[in-house]
Amino acid sequence: MPKPSTVSEYIAAAPANTRGALRQIRRVIRQAAPGITERISYRIARFDLDGKYLLYMAAFKSHVGIYPVTGGMTKKYGKALTPYRSGAATLRFAPDQPLPLGLIAKIAKQRVLERRAAKAASKPRSQSGSTAKRRTIR
Repeated sequence: MPKPSTVSEYIAAAPANTRGALRQIRRVIRQAAPGITERISYRIARFDLDGKYLLYMAAFKSHVGIYPVTGGMTKKYGKALTPYRSGAATLRFAPDQPLPLGLIAKIAKQRVLERRAAKAASKPRSQSGSTAKRRTIR
């Protein structure tokens, strides 16, 4: 596959049998995660939210994949993910089979929640309004 510089180029250069699946996955992720940006990272499609990676999408000769499968996704959708699991953090889909678009939308939304929660948790706490008692040194 030639080195693409955009997700559209990546899809266009993917194996012919995977392009339709890639377009569907891309559309579902975009709908489920408004405000995302796209780029190429590690020579595959990457979707970012608030400057951090959200999901990756990749094409191979016999399947397409979505990464990562997180603990939150597994906890919430474990049984539904099982038929598509490949390794600890990958979902694989055969391009000649119907894609579970509803499930893909759910995991994209779950990933948005995870990213937003991580962002909220990493905000520095304000020192103003602190109720900590100050110790006087004598």
